[in-house]
Amino acid sequence: MSRRLEAVLTTFPIDGTFTISRGSKTQAEVITCSIHDGQTSGMGECVPYRRYDETIDGVMADILEMANAVAAGLDRPALQKAMKPGAARNAIDCALWDLEAKQSGISVQSRLALPRSAPPLVTAYTVSLGDPDSMAVQAAKNSDRPLLKVKVGTNDDESRMRAVRRGAPDSAIIIDANEGWTDENIVDHLRIAQELKISLIEQPLPAGADSILSSIDRIVPICADESVHATGDLKALKDRYDAINIKLDKTGGLTEALRMRDEARRLGFSVMIGCMVGSSLAMAPAVLLAQGADFVDLDGPLLLARDREPGLRYEGSLVFPPEAVLWG
Repeated sequence: MSRRLEAVLTTFPIDGTFTISRGSKTQAEVITCSIHDGQTSGMGECVPYRRYDETIDGVMADILEMANAVAAGLDRPALQKAMKPGAARNAIDCALWDLEAKQSGISVQSRLALPRSAPPLVTAYTVSLGDPDSMAVQAAKNSDRPLLKVKVGTNDDESRMRAVRRGAPDSAIIIDANEGWTDENIVDHLRIAQELKISLIEQPLPAGADSILSSIDRIVPICADESVHATGDLKALKDRYDAINIKLDKTGGLTEALRMRDEARRLGFSVMIGCMVGSSLAMAPAVLLAQGADFVDLDGPLLLARDREPGLRYEGSLVFPPEAVLWG
C-alpha cells in the first residue's frame, strides 16, 4: 500500500520568554511530520535549529523531498543512508517508528524491551538566562524540583551561578553555558561550580575550540552538546568530555540515537538525553531513549503555555512514558 508523507509548521506559545546566550524566543516553531498508509498515521516532530544552519523552510523542504521514497516503502535503515543527521531525518524517523507500532500492534516500548510498567523519569527543569536577581527568583520558584538546568554564558556567570544556588540550595544543578565560556575563564568557572556543588557543566566552550578540556583538571564533569551529533563523533571526544547530550534533532531520530547511546556507554561516557523546546510529540520517543540515562532533560512541554492534546503525563519533575494515543 502506498504511503503519503506530509509536513506542517506548528507553533506553540512559550510560557513567558525562553532565553539562552544566543537569544530569546516566545514561541516554539516545530515541524510535524506524518506518514499515512491509508488506514493509520505515524507522527514525528522536529525543531530546526539555526545553530546548526537549519531553517524552517530548509528542513521542511528536506522532509518533503523524501515523499516519493517514503511512498515507495523507504524503511528506517534506508533512511539513515538517504539523509544526513539532523531535524529533518528525526521527524521522518520518528514518524516511521510510530507507524510501525500502529501497523504491527507492538509498541515501541515493547520493541525496545522496556517493561510495560517502565518508571517515570526525573527531568531537569530549565532556568532561563537573565540577570542574577531574576534567575534567583526563577530558581526559588522551582526549588522543590530535584534537578535544575541553568542557562549561562555571559560576562558574569559567577553571580548567576551563585544566585541560582541561593535560590535552590537543595536542588541538583546542571550549568549549560551554550559555548559561552573561554579558555581564559573556564578554570575559574569550574572552581566556582565545584564550590557550589554543581553536578554537570554542559558545553562550556565552542565546538571545535575545546582542546583545553584535555589538559585541565575537570573537577566538575563536562558534557558535550554542540560538539557531538552522531555515533561517529564519540571517540574523538574521549579526552575532553565526561558525558554526552543526545538529542533526537541532532542524531536525526531515535534509530541513530539508540546506537549512539549504547556506544557512548561502551566508551565510558555518562549519558544525558536532552531536547529542543518542543511539544510532547518530540519528547515521547526521547522518554523511551532516556530509560536508564544518567541525566534527563526533557522539560520542553513544561516550558510551553500550551502543549499537544493529549500530551505526555508530567507530575512535577516526573515525566511518564508515552501512551499509544500520543506516540509509539
